[in-house]
Amino acid sequence: MSAGEATVPGAAVPGGSGAGPRAIDTVFVANRGEIALRVVRTCREMGIRSVVGYSTADSDSAAVRAADDIVRIGPAAGKRSYNYPPAIIEAALRSGAQAVHPGYGFLSEDPDFAEICAANGLVFVGPDPGVMAKLGDKALARALMAAAGVPVLPGSDGPVQGERSVADEAGRIGLPLIIKAAAGGGGRGMTVVRHRDDLLPAYRQARAAAREFFGDDRVYLERYWERPRHVEVQVLADSHGGAVALGERDCSVQRRHQKLIEESPGPGLPADVARRLAEYALSGVRSVGYTGAGTFEFLVSGDDVAFIEVNCRIQVEHPVTEMVTGMDLVREQLRVAAGAPLSVEAAAGRIAPRGVAVECRVNAEDPDRGFIPCAGRLTEFTPPGGPFVRVDTHAYAGWSIPPDYDSLLAKVIVWGPDREQALDRMDRALAEFAIGGPGVHTTIPLLRSVLRDPLFRAAGHSTAFLDERRSYA
Repeated sequence: MSAGEATVPGAAVPGGSGAGPRAIDTVFVANRGEIALRVVRTCREMGIRSVVGYSTADSDSAAVRAADDIVRIGPAAGKRSYNYPPAIIEAALRSGAQAVHPGYGFLSEDPDFAEICAANGLVFVGPDPGVMAKLGDKALARALMAAAGVPVLPGSDGPVQGERSVADEAGRIGLPLIIKAAAGGGGRGMTVVRHRDDLLPAYRQARAAAREFFGDDRVYLERYWERPRHVEVQVLADSHGGAVALGERDCSVQRRHQKLIEESPGPGLPADVARRLAEYALSGVRSVGYTGAGTFEFLVSGDDVAFIEVNCRIQVEHPVTEMVTGMDLVREQLRVAAGAPLSVEAAAGRIAPRGVAVECRVNAEDPDRGFIPCAGRLTEFTPPGGPFVRVDTHAYAGWSIPPDYDSLLAKVIVWGPDREQALDRMDRALAEFAIGGPGVHTTIPLLRSVLRDPLFRAAGHSTAFLDERRSYA
């Protein structure tokens, strides 16, 4: 293994509670599903021992089967297992791990959990807790990015307090506007307001949703763009001053603000806009001292762009970037956590993608019934193959989809030398994907319909695409 890898003795790792540098030879994976398996695989390639913490509902999961060691951390309920720091910390310490990889979701963007890791001498594979706390507050992140010269939408100066303040701010910002949870993420806690009479009821609804989802009822206001593109920039940064933008991903095909299809580079995106997005993302990285993997999200309307938020973790759609750059982003996360520099040349600040990559999320949901999740036993599960097709999944024939977690079954990622070939390859791959079981439905038919839609093919779609095509929604 070459010098600078995370397992080389003496690789600089920030130790908790005043501990000195040390190497990472064991990583505790504090997550489940395909992302847990994804981390385990990279650990194995790097010669790092992996330990997966699992709930009782995941005792037969693919990640559990693949890990070097496993520790049961609690019952099926996330709040008593994957979202319960005491159980994870105890399991990580007992396993002999030096680092905790949180994946995405659950505790991956919880600065308190990151601080608890550090206090117990464990390296949290992610940004500094202080940076995460700032960027996790969506209203504060917006202010920080504006101060760094990154364009933001007209909006409230921080969270709004009280109905009179909401009415005053709405009058200044104008309609339509969107009310967002300050502690939000994952498309939750958002309410669009198009009519003045709907403002206060929507404000109350948004606060209640924010309290339910995030335990924090603070909300803020932003001007709402009706038909923008949703484009994000993948960044990597180390503790040595190295930072790089790895191109953009278009994530405009969404249902209820949650992504279904992602692709890189952004189709039809002017080169100047792509360049500016990368520059804005790197300005944001440097302004807050961000380290690790992260994603800066923007809205794009013509030549106009506006910052939305930062995701301080690995993204579900990270394989899209890996396919067009040839990089392993989880490996880069572990290198940075070990104090090593990025393995890419960061001086240029931006890496040009090669070809086109597309990802489709195959969820166990019934689109004809409002995307209701479908739990049940899989009697058939045969992923597609062929040239330039990648499937990230934790499912297999005979496995039972638990009702306790996210409905993601698999991510199908394809590469092509141009967009037309990539989309045709994706359609072929989805047609090959055989999934069956009593009561089990998936998003595959909907995804194939989108891939064939003339507007999508012409890259004329926006975040309103599915809503405006009611047969898809």
